[in-house]
Amino acid sequence: MTEDSSNELAHCAAPIRESSDSGSPTEAQPGNVPGSHRATPIRVSVSALSDIGCVRTNNEDAFAYDLARGVFVVCDGMGGMASGEVASSRAVAAIVKSFGDTATQDLPVRTRLLRAITAANSDVWKKGQLPAHKGMGTTAVVAALDGDKLTLGNVGDSRAYRVQSGRCEQLTVDHSYLNELIRKGTLTIENAQSADLQGMESVITRAVGVEPEVEPDFFSVDLEPGAVILLATDGLTRDVSPEEIAAIVSASPFESACAQLIELAKQRGGKDNITCLLLLAQST
Repeated sequence: MTEDSSNELAHCAAPIRESSDSGSPTEAQPGNVPGSHRATPIRVSVSALSDIGCVRTNNEDAFAYDLARGVFVVCDGMGGMASGEVASSRAVAAIVKSFGDTATQDLPVRTRLLRAITAANSDVWKKGQLPAHKGMGTTAVVAALDGDKLTLGNVGDSRAYRVQSGRCEQLTVDHSYLNELIRKGTLTIENAQSADLQGMESVITRAVGVEPEVEPDFFSVDLEPGAVILLATDGLTRDVSPEEIAAIVSASPFESACAQLIELAKQRGGKDNITCLLLLAQST
């Protein structure tokens, strides 16, 4: 299990051991982030944790962030052998680098995020043409500070949530076989949990690096003091409900909330790798 709550530039891919820092979470001033639409008295703290789970022998999840640039990303890789680890680690690195490279350009944050996800797609796609990594890809959920707002981009089924006033709201929409059935009216949200999908539960309809082009979705949310943003892979969200996420995040110290969320997922089997990244919005 690998934890990070202290470094301004962090990159965690396929962690195999635990490390922690007893200091307080790192804070970023969105008003000082290049590309912000305006200054704001909101500051952001970050805490992140990744765990191999109880069944897998390797960790194909990865997270990274750059507080100075105000970008945060979680990926869940897929592919045979070690290819999933390669895809997710390359994607988080490419997204953080590309977003940072455009910091001095007068571009909307959404445009910078699109360029970053596109750069990651190109990198993973190119690497995936090698026989050893053929067919690899990864999900991605990315958050970027934009003044007093947060711009989100996602590909696949890694999710973003907002926890505020005791409630947990999903902010992104999964690119999944299940959601396609709901969108087409074949299933309803109410009966989706009990539907027999014949092994298709984890199938995603979009991913980074599996095609030459990628189509992310984007969302924008307000950042208010006390709000917590969660970026997570499906190893967490498949086993821990939004209500449970809200309860744990609301009742736990910020520094330990990721560990408690992951522990609950592991108590329920931990069949997949589990990664979560939390952002806490605070007034200055």
